[in-house]
Amino acid sequence: MTNHRIALIPGDGIGAEVLPPAQQVLDVLGRRHGFTLSYTSYDDWSCERYLREGAMMPADGLAQLRDKDAILLGAVGHPGVPDHVSLWGLLIPIRRGFRQYVNLRPIKVFEGIDSPVRGARAGEVDFVVVRENVEGEYSEVGGRLNRGFPDEMAVQEAVFTRAGVTRLLDYAFQLAEQRKGRLTSATKSNGIVHTMPFWDELVAERAASFPQVGWGQEHIDALAAKFVLEPARFDVVVASNLFGDILSDLAAAVAGSIGLAPAANLNPEREFPSMFEPVHGSAPDIAGQDIANPLGAIWSAAMMLDHLGHPRAAKDITDAMAAVLAKTDVRTRDLGGTASTADFTDKLLEVL
Repeated sequence: MTNHRIALIPGDGIGAEVLPPAQQVLDVLGRRHGFTLSYTSYDDWSCERYLREGAMMPADGLAQLRDKDAILLGAVGHPGVPDHVSLWGLLIPIRRGFRQYVNLRPIKVFEGIDSPVRGARAGEVDFVVVRENVEGEYSEVGGRLNRGFPDEMAVQEAVFTRAGVTRLLDYAFQLAEQRKGRLTSATKSNGIVHTMPFWDELVAERAASFPQVGWGQEHIDALAAKFVLEPARFDVVVASNLFGDILSDLAAAVAGSIGLAPAANLNPEREFPSMFEPVHGSAPDIAGQDIANPLGAIWSAAMMLDHLGHPRAAKDITDAMAAVLAKTDVRTRDLGGTASTADFTDKLLEVL
């Protein structure tokens, strides 16, 4: 029987509330499909630890995670700690230290969920955003000068490398081959004069190796509008770090709630563990109330199973999610219902 070693990082806020439902679901699928999962929990890797010790995780944090098969993360962030401190103290070092250069965010309108967008209908909106995850606009290159003086300045450099963009594009085109054969590249080469034309050139270059994939490009501002006006037209959308981050959150809202949205931070070569996390963040305003939507974490767990080589088990989870939403009225508050986190999890487990 295959055993997978899973690192659990609950983190902050509702992160500790949505990981246990994901674990419950994973254990059911393990028994059904003949694999086991052994968990190591890193409960104090959080903003609370930062406030106490000055670091989100220990200095040897990556070494502690290195032998795991995958990482399941809850959420990061707390009002008492600046966001750039919490993210650059935990989430981003894991992404970069483990070369998780693909951020994968599926978007789907489920039957039984009313999108706030009139044209976003179940069965029609089903696409994925492939976001570059380790360079681009979120580089570490830059600095501050003349702090506190009238001529104070800040410089942030966007860094796009041929190797980094090409490997992402190859992943996105290969994914489009497996899906509906359509790829859309997000750009802004009419206004950003160096990095975006470079991005466009590499997209065209890599597209030549995938003749069966139809592709095009859209300026990010027009693309954001089309996500709202014509969400059903998209299949695979590939974007830089910043553009992909913004577009995927917008798309999650189009799908009905950011509480539904999962994400995978992938090292496709499997030289390092990949990390899976809901998109919703720590939501400190509802933490501790047992009202968080666990679906983002549960869908992320399904993505983790697919990555670990259990696609049938992953499909069991997404099928059960769809059944609960389509055939019952059990909803958490973000979806217009009154169910608690525990209530919703119980219903999902019942359907499973």
